[in-house]
Amino acid sequence: MQALSDRHYWALAEFRYQLRRFLRRSEEAARATGLEPQQHQLLLAIRGLPEGRDPTIGQLAERLQLQHHSLVGLIDRLERRGLVRRERAAADRRRVHVYLTEEGERALRELSMFHWQELQSIGPGLVRALQRIVAPASRRRGGRHAISQPPGQGDDATAG
Repeated sequence: MQALSDRHYWALAEFRYQLRRFLRRSEEAARATGLEPQQHQLLLAIRGLPEGRDPTIGQLAERLQLQHHSLVGLIDRLERRGLVRRERAAADRRRVHVYLTEEGERALRELSMFHWQELQSIGPGLVRALQRIVAPASRRRGGRHAISQPPGQGDDATAG
């Protein structure tokens, strides 16, 4: 790889800015419903696991990039609030599966509606920022995107 130019640094900074904008709004929305951001992320990880994957502590720890013991503490707190429940796996009683309760489903549905709408609003800026980073690889494979615009020109990155 060549040395990074000012445009590369700008593209990286713009992507981080757009991502952070979304994450900040996500964190605020979670807290407004009485959840910590990691609690919301766990609810979403449980509900959004790819088909065929069991909601085990190991699987969820990987999805949230947490250590096993940290995830167990997070599950404990959500279980006390009635948002998740644990069940021993039928096939292997040593394994524990974590499921959303009705209340957990309701809390997640409310937050997910907000996030879906938020991404409809700020998602295009996030996508453009990411495209500027992946453009060189895309061009090598025949794509057309490029790190092309200086900050604040041709996008709404500085708006709102």
